[in-house]
Amino acid sequence: MYDVAEVLGRLDDIRSWQEDLYRHLHAHPELSRQEHATAALVARDLRERGYEVLEHVGGTGVVGVLENGPGRTVLVRADMDALPVREATGLDYASTVTAVDATGATVPVMHACGHDVHVSCLLSAARLLAAARSAWSGTFVALFQPDEELVGGAQAMIDDGLAAAVPRPDVALAQHVLPLPAGTVWTRPGPVLSSADTVRITLTGRGAHGSMPQDSVDPVVLAAAVVLRLQTLVSRETSPHDFACLTVGRLAAGSAANIIPELAELEISVRTYEAEVRRRLLDGLERVVTAECRASDAPTPPRFEYSAHCRATVNDPRVTAIVAEAFGAHFGAAASELERQTASEDFAVIADGLGAPYTYWGLGGIDPGLYGRASVARRLTTDVPVLHSPHFAPVIRPTLATGTEAIVVATLACLRGG
Repeated sequence: MYDVAEVLGRLDDIRSWQEDLYRHLHAHPELSRQEHATAALVARDLRERGYEVLEHVGGTGVVGVLENGPGRTVLVRADMDALPVREATGLDYASTVTAVDATGATVPVMHACGHDVHVSCLLSAARLLAAARSAWSGTFVALFQPDEELVGGAQAMIDDGLAAAVPRPDVALAQHVLPLPAGTVWTRPGPVLSSADTVRITLTGRGAHGSMPQDSVDPVVLAAAVVLRLQTLVSRETSPHDFACLTVGRLAAGSAANIIPELAELEISVRTYEAEVRRRLLDGLERVVTAECRASDAPTPPRFEYSAHCRATVNDPRVTAIVAEAFGAHFGAAASELERQTASEDFAVIADGLGAPYTYWGLGGIDPGLYGRASVARRLTTDVPVLHSPHFAPVIRPTLATGTEAIVVATLACLRGG
């Protein structure tokens, strides 16, 4: 029982199908909340394999449930959405797709974050597990989540009654392709992804002619002072032992060189691992901005708008130990410990919403030769495309096979209970 070799023995039989599926998904990406074709493809394949299929969960979410005798329940999640990025990989299956986004603008679309890999691997693992039911016992739940990039899909699925619709999982699992050597898998207990908050700040000044600055409260100068002072929240108010990242990604003000505007807007990303560090950073942000407005004699206080909060992903130590041990036995030296990542996502919302301990691991997707040469030359940051880059494209082999193996190995280890 729980025979990994028997389940994976059919991997070669589906390799051609899997690789064609990946190329199709990569060439036909869909924006967040628009994953209709991807969801329909997934639902159809799961249903053909004997899964009980739930569609339109939280919008375009799909869940397949395969009950296979007594035992534990394991849920594995893959995200489906793509990004508004124009692909520049030069691949013969590169995306040329455009779509209309939520603002009504027509934008290019690309799987620049590897979600096509995630879907291909999970759907392949679902096929393998369905075809080898004598090799395991329990319940396998394959969950395909929409809208991860805008961090709304996980909560939408929970709000849509996911917990009542599926068996309660004993364990939840997820993986993400990373700019690391293909053929490798990476685990880590405890914090693995940071929390994230987006803050929009509106600063109000007093407009005037550009030649009469004495008659104004210049929000451009105020915004510049705010940007500089905010950096001290990390450099001077956060311990070097604590991770914190505060990035001003957008600053907008004015319409012409000779007009001092009335308003300036800043959009800020705040990332941390620890809840207390997050609280101090957000409190400090409001304190600094408010103080700078008062120092500039701004006519009204600043306005703060918070959105896109994403909690930290904190891997359960026991579940991670089970998966790491299974990966070590199966992958050998290709299984390593992952460094904490500063990116953020919403998988934890699903796991916590279902009351399931979880682990989230990394999957290498970069050609090992390219990665090795870049590492030796100390050019990893310039020669290896990262997530969300228009050049990011995981190599098909061995990435897809390794990702499928990882799901099967981790699932069977958790069904077995360690």
